[in-house]
Amino acid sequence: MGHFVTLATCSLNQWALDFEGNAERIIESIRQAKAAGATLRVGPELEITGYGVLDGFHEGDTFLHSWEMLARIIDHPDCQDIVVDVGMPVRHRNIRYNCRVIFFNRKIILIRPKMWLANDGNYREHRHFTAWARPQEVEDYYLEQIVGKITGQYKVPFGDAVISTLDTCFGLETCEELFTPNGPHIPYGLAGVEIISNSSGSHHELKKLDTRINLIAQATKLSGGIYLYANQQGCDGDRLYYDGCAMIVVNGNVVAQGSQFSLNDVEVVTATVDIEDVRTYRASASRNMQASRQSPYVRLDLETRLSRKMEDADPGLQPSEPIQPRYHAPEEEIALGPACWLWDYLRRCGAAGYFLPLSGGIDSCATAVIVHSMCCEVMKGISQGNQQVLKDVRRVCAEPEDSTWFPSTSQEICNRIFHTSFMGTQNSSKETRERSKNLANDIGSYHVDFNFDTVITALMNVFTVVTNFQPRFTVHGGGRAENAALQNVQARLRMVLSYLFASLLPTVRQRPGGGGLLVLASSNVDEWYANSSLKLVLSSKSSFSLTLSSLRGYLTKYDASSADLNPIGSISKVDLKKFIAWSRDNLSLPILEEFLNATPTAELEPITETYVQSDEADMGMTYAELSVFGLLRKVGKLGPWSMYEKLLHLWGNEFSPREIYEKTRHFFYNYAINRHKLTTLTPSYHAEQYSPEDNRHDLRQFLYPPFTWAYKKMEENVKFWESKGWTTGKAQRKSVKAD
Repeated sequence: MGHFVTLATCSLNQWALDFEGNAERIIESIRQAKAAGATLRVGPELEITGYGVLDGFHEGDTFLHSWEMLARIIDHPDCQDIVVDVGMPVRHRNIRYNCRVIFFNRKIILIRPKMWLANDGNYREHRHFTAWARPQEVEDYYLEQIVGKITGQYKVPFGDAVISTLDTCFGLETCEELFTPNGPHIPYGLAGVEIISNSSGSHHELKKLDTRINLIAQATKLSGGIYLYANQQGCDGDRLYYDGCAMIVVNGNVVAQGSQFSLNDVEVVTATVDIEDVRTYRASASRNMQASRQSPYVRLDLETRLSRKMEDADPGLQPSEPIQPRYHAPEEEIALGPACWLWDYLRRCGAAGYFLPLSGGIDSCATAVIVHSMCCEVMKGISQGNQQVLKDVRRVCAEPEDSTWFPSTSQEICNRIFHTSFMGTQNSSKETRERSKNLANDIGSYHVDFNFDTVITALMNVFTVVTNFQPRFTVHGGGRAENAALQNVQARLRMVLSYLFASLLPTVRQRPGGGGLLVLASSNVDEWYANSSLKLVLSSKSSFSLTLSSLRGYLTKYDASSADLNPIGSISKVDLKKFIAWSRDNLSLPILEEFLNATPTAELEPITETYVQSDEADMGMTYAELSVFGLLRKVGKLGPWSMYEKLLHLWGNEFSPREIYEKTRHFFYNYAINRHKLTTLTPSYHAEQYSPEDNRHDLRQFLYPPFTWAYKKMEENVKFWESKGWTTGKAQRKSVKAD
């Protein structure tokens, strides 16, 4: 007989600072693990507090309540006779650490601090924690009395150690340590550790699951071993959605995998593995030569067996077979990730639903379809018998506690919690109005359609009475400032009207409880696929996303883009179009074809026989050009001069040096004068490593001086190339050589 071990890992929908709720979900996961016959249970990173506590980790209460919840878990009768790995913050010698606490039968075996901290993109762990910088060292931790009186321990080991049971040895990684070049799993494996657990708080990014699975598979394929990956799942109160997908991998093969997107609060993944398979896999001579040189770890003895005893062995028991990893297409990820994020936010915040200004364009369309997807997932959960989802949807829909309401379609749910509106003016077209109405009808949202020209007129009359000046649009002979002011009035009034309707529509519909609606934004986003020359100097990523209109400043501050949440804030324009096409076919929404073929326009200026407002004309550059500027500025981190030099190579076949200079100067002029707008961006769902939010990813000033020195260098360079005969794009001239 082999050494068969049943192991459990899990995905938990934790909520930052929901101490009692988090503790109950942890206990429930331990119950389910034991019911499946598991002898080791691994949970997500910082699962007692929730990951997104952020500066709450500076508060002493956070640490106190963590120990109080740990005491509740350790002492719970359902948490005995199983080795448990729990994530929580710990202060040791007045230093804050992100830790794992391993206990068994009311005894703490080890407190293991995180050794490599995530500190870029969405993460600022160095702001909240200190990394344990002494690998393979352990010291005493003097235990809090509230736990010590339960465990009977005065002090416990703290540091980088591994745990030896009577039949195997296991070690621990935490999230970022898997992604580092020389992660702990390498020396662990060489030191004889056979089981490695990883507690993560890893958020959803498009195609990020590929990276996780590849890293885990490669880590165990090189040196053999059993790897348990746990992750948080859900929105724990911030801009991130943690996408679960707990898994168990043996010698490079996935043997168990949980859902990546789910409305379940607790999901436990188990597998039965044979430790002998690891020992056989590690027969390589070269591997063993390296292992013989590995310095030993402190081994903490735990007098229990993880494998089944001989007398308890089931002759018919077999190890879990390898499976093919399950992946979602990017379009499906967009349908599910933001949808689950929105549902968690809604069910926890006390609001009565969502309100969206539905303009008839593709961005607000994408946001509406994501909410529709949310309602589909809620309906799916109810159909599968998820009582928590049914309870939540009844509460959000203001049903009484004894209600027996059972929705039959996603449209029925959507009509209760999703409100859309077309806010038209004399500048709006019939086509956009009809598209909005038809989409709302197909997804089931409660839709209102109206014009607010009288409100605009009343406001402008006030201005005219005070100043004795009547502003006009450019097409009517007005100046640039007048034209911008008249457009901004419409845009900002839409924001005011959005919040008015969001506040009172539940009352109009006689919804009890008094809760209002959350207003959703739909930022204009785009994507640019890097060509080979850019990849060489910038990134190996094939694409990136950014809110290009925000980067260039092509949005009105405090207009309809100002809202409570933005589900598409870091999803690319190209991906959104693919998502709309996918939704057309997979969510049975043929109306979406009209949105895919529509020409984008703000519809803030009068339409005449000779003029129709165009986004690209307003910006003074095409979206394709803006995409290149965005990549070079945000990812390439180029200033005006460096960008001009780079564009000479990238655009030299199309434009002259002077044209490139003028385009670069135009971009940086608008970037500088509109930089302040990024300080007011609506919190958005983060589905990429990059976000335009200045408080997360782009810590630059928002008051810029003119780039005069860079412009002078560029002007001199333009004159140099013109003296050499380079006055057109390379495609229209002969070769020009510099001296």
